[in-house]
Amino acid sequence: MNIKDLRIIVTGAASGMGKHFALSLAAEGAWVMAADKDEKKLKTISEDTRKITGKLETVCVDVTSEQDVARMVDIAFKRWGYVNGLINNAGLFRDALLVKKDKETGQVRVMSLEDWKIVLDVDLTGPFLCTRAVVARMIESSVQPGVIVNMSSVSRYGNVGQSNYSAAKAGLAADTRVWAKEFARYGIRVGAVAPGYIQTPILDGMRKEVLEKMCASVALKRIGTPEEIYLGIKFIIECDYFTGRCIDIDGGFVL
Repeated sequence: MNIKDLRIIVTGAASGMGKHFALSLAAEGAWVMAADKDEKKLKTISEDTRKITGKLETVCVDVTSEQDVARMVDIAFKRWGYVNGLINNAGLFRDALLVKKDKETGQVRVMSLEDWKIVLDVDLTGPFLCTRAVVARMIESSVQPGVIVNMSSVSRYGNVGQSNYSAAKAGLAADTRVWAKEFARYGIRVGAVAPGYIQTPILDGMRKEVLEKMCASVALKRIGTPEEIYLGIKFIIECDYFTGRCIDIDGGFVL
């Protein structure tokens, strides 16, 4: 697929990697619908669009809401006539050990059901709702070729303190394979990218010694950049013989 031919929705696009993906695609000529729950941050994207050759619009959406997702897809199809791409980037984490005993008090603490549910809702149910809505409209409108990119994580292999996040990202990697098999007959490809430690606003507030410890576990001894993750997304979009796989872009963290 040619990026200039894309009419693509990017969720979680108000900040971090999602914002970088949306701006980069638009800069290369794609028509981008930047979607996010944070309406205030969405407004700041327009300040970064001076060098864009494509077209970028924004929509406020909660990816866990079936009604919100349907409205988002409807807006995109009405504005552009069709949508042939989706990046399921919206996500969050609520890290905690499943069960932990406090060394000082002896009190046993557990991961809350609320923290379990919200991570699964945003990180797994959100992509399910968005993919279902977008692909259904693609098929109804005979739109092809099409491409779906899921943002998984190397945490899908299992990471201490991330029962909820690891489950969601492993599930999304599995669904990538399932959806690739189901949608191939309609000319729609599905791929996933699994980032390792990436330089985002979340890491900006970390102490230097914590970042150094993180880098020590990475073969390349550094944190990755949003641009390096975008290159993986770009490969999936542009390589018409790629589908059903999840690419680890982690600097060798899981080697």
